[in-house]
Amino acid sequence: MLWISISTAKVQIIKHHFGADRGMYAAGEYAVSKLEVGRSSDRINMFAVGAGGQVLFARQSVPEPPDCNTTNFGDDWMTLQRGASVVFDKVQKSYDGEVLVVKNLNLDIKKGEFLTMLGPSGSGKTTCLMMLAGFEPASHGEIYLNEKPINNVPPHKRGVGMVFQNYALFPHMTVAENLAFPLQVRKMSKAEQEEKVKRALEMVEMPQFGSRRPAQLSGGQQQRVAVARALVFDPDLILMDEPLGALDKQLREQMQYEIKHIHENLGVTVVYVTHDQTEALTMSDRVAVFNDGVIQQLSSPDELYEAPKNSFVAQFIGENNKLNGTVTAINGNICDVRLADGTMLKADRVNVSAVGDATTISLRPERIETVVNDAMENKITGHIEELIYLGDHIRVRMRVAGNPEFIVKVRNRAGEQKLARGQEIQISWFADDCKALDPVG
Repeated sequence: MLWISISTAKVQIIKHHFGADRGMYAAGEYAVSKLEVGRSSDRINMFAVGAGGQVLFARQSVPEPPDCNTTNFGDDWMTLQRGASVVFDKVQKSYDGEVLVVKNLNLDIKKGEFLTMLGPSGSGKTTCLMMLAGFEPASHGEIYLNEKPINNVPPHKRGVGMVFQNYALFPHMTVAENLAFPLQVRKMSKAEQEEKVKRALEMVEMPQFGSRRPAQLSGGQQQRVAVARALVFDPDLILMDEPLGALDKQLREQMQYEIKHIHENLGVTVVYVTHDQTEALTMSDRVAVFNDGVIQQLSSPDELYEAPKNSFVAQFIGENNKLNGTVTAINGNICDVRLADGTMLKADRVNVSAVGDATTISLRPERIETVVNDAMENKITGHIEELIYLGDHIRVRMRVAGNPEFIVKVRNRAGEQKLARGQEIQISWFADDCKALDPVG
């Protein structure tokens, strides 16, 4: 987004980068010969311009631009507010009146946030999205959009953009016609339609594809068009239901970054549904992990991975080793755990409360050292069952404390210990890196 303050023949441009602190500005001067903002004015002090040069907003009376070396802009400096807030208040959903698919959901989504609903099939995440879109009614509770209840508001009046897994493009229409359709429904003028379609195509870097039909596009290009159609009428909320599921791995990864960058540039609120943990960790500000109709944990991606609150989250997010045992002692945040074979370990006390509690220890494969480190509280012998070369690291499957599926990731670098199948080696890890969670079988 570009903010332009006009004074005589010079244009002062300030580019706003939507960072976490909403700061980071850069300035420069450009000459301008003619400006078209929809109405005449003797002096236009400020307007917003999209990537394609189109005017998004104009204002006639504004203060001087702030010092670009500071992030303190004061109350008088105008900023573009985008994004919608969403609140689920004690929402439940049942299709048959007996079994709850969504159970007493309470969730606050902030303006401009990228929130991902992550979980296995049948966990309730897509149902939540459909209720927010208006395609499914809530059985109980209320959903709020910008602090207004929307349970009784039909989908087409919620002002929400939607992107589906199958793209849902009209095959008989050109790309431009597909993008113009939501604008026609909203009875916008022809000139406004053309301008918004042009802007949306530029936003997804496809300005030259307006005359093509969906069948003439690649899967990635069709996905971009689907995103553009969701953005074309300037919604404050975008809903995405597994939008990358039909793409190959490389293209899916590329689109993850592109969608994230679009979100960062526009500042809209995005609610994204997926069962792919990599997508969730890559793209999200926060992730809500669903299971059995309940949010198991709502956290930032790094907290979700580093500090899972229960065994389900630990198993669902990333690769994870499980060791079952019993708590024998508790000392502050650290507990002693005896495994089934008698091995004693120290673990971070997360989801246990007393001595005698059964627990499942969660340990990430990359936190384990194959060279004994005396500073690490846990040291144990493992038997190498399998070695898999993966380029940047070697995936070692070991038998540890009776678990034949214990995984260690060894960095592939010069000087690293040579490992071989059938070898017995000492491994070690810090107590803080293994989490004592609720027991699982």
